[in-house]
Amino acid sequence: MSWSTRESSRATREVSFNGIVRRMVNLPRSIAGGFCRVMGHGIGRIGIGGRRDQNPIPNFPLQPPQEPLIAPEEWTFLSVFEQQYGSTHPFFYACQFMEALKTAEDEHKFMFMYLHSPQHPFTPSFCWETLCSEFVVQFLNANFVCWGALADRGEGLQMAVTLQPASFPCCAVIAPAAGNSIAVLQQMEGPISPAELVEILQRTVEEQGLAFGNSRAKEEETTRAKAIEEERKRARAKEEEKMRADRQLKEEQDAAYLAALKIDKEKEKLNSLLPERKFQKPADSSNKANYEKLRQDASQKQFGKSKEASTVRETANGSKDAQATRILIRFPNGERKEQSFSCSDKIQSVYRYIDSLGLPGVGNYRLISSFPRRVYSVDQMGITLKDAGLHPKATLFLELL
Repeated sequence: MSWSTRESSRATREVSFNGIVRRMVNLPRSIAGGFCRVMGHGIGRIGIGGRRDQNPIPNFPLQPPQEPLIAPEEWTFLSVFEQQYGSTHPFFYACQFMEALKTAEDEHKFMFMYLHSPQHPFTPSFCWETLCSEFVVQFLNANFVCWGALADRGEGLQMAVTLQPASFPCCAVIAPAAGNSIAVLQQMEGPISPAELVEILQRTVEEQGLAFGNSRAKEEETTRAKAIEEERKRARAKEEEKMRADRQLKEEQDAAYLAALKIDKEKEKLNSLLPERKFQKPADSSNKANYEKLRQDASQKQFGKSKEASTVRETANGSKDAQATRILIRFPNGERKEQSFSCSDKIQSVYRYIDSLGLPGVGNYRLISSFPRRVYSVDQMGITLKDAGLHPKATLFLELL
């Protein structure tokens, strides 16, 4: 190699080193589509150069495959390379390009791609002195997923056409990108020393790796933020649905309470008219004394029956005292009775009122409120109506035991 050619090659490398190259390259359709076929087979990642996948393919009875599991050009590259340069070299994944790129993405690494041109005059010195040096091998195996191919056939030829290198050997640092594209972070051509190669690769990892790491972290943070926002929306929707259901239940209970109260008032009004109709003044003045006696007896009888609850009844018939508590009691037979109490009265007063009614079939029982559901039994006899949450109005259900 002439001195001018070497200086020109070195100048090209210096430009590549001083300004990190990054460009987007569209992959050939055959390479992009090959990833789906490889992943469909579910093959393991097998490599040559000193290590194997942690989850190798289990041994199954051999069956004739419909398609070769590993592309022939990858085996050809490894065979040609090792026949001439031995087995001390970076660990090259013997798989298709897209699968190696997927492996690099899963391991959060860049892919180191080497296009091998056996006939090029720069290839022997590069392989012996640089690519197979222990220093370069250790650095590549620790920091990259390596993939190699012959530059004159198969996917190696397609990548050579895509990258269009001016000289060989050709190496590139590749990262996955959106769609059927790749990001070429660094492209190196021609002879290069081990120290120069490691220096360029180290700088690429530090500068481009930070950018790609931040981009990946930002995408993950965006995904987490979206998930959190979706969870918050579902929680808000669930809470709003619960509030609507509670509001609807409360409205239905209030409507039922008012309807029952209206029915009870109409019954009381009807009952108050019955004595007047029963004891109308006779037309015959000779029966006036008997009429007055009969009316007085009926009034005394009615007064004696309601003597125990006379005070709270006065509150129910129109008192506007702020301390009054209206209780609507619903019985198992569908009957309703409304009574007014003082908010300082205790639960025991409600039980006494029910017992004073002397209803048939009502023996042992307990009182229950529906919203919120609460049982007022013997243990709550000493609680005031206000403390029990029944003030200013409430509906209690009588449940037989």
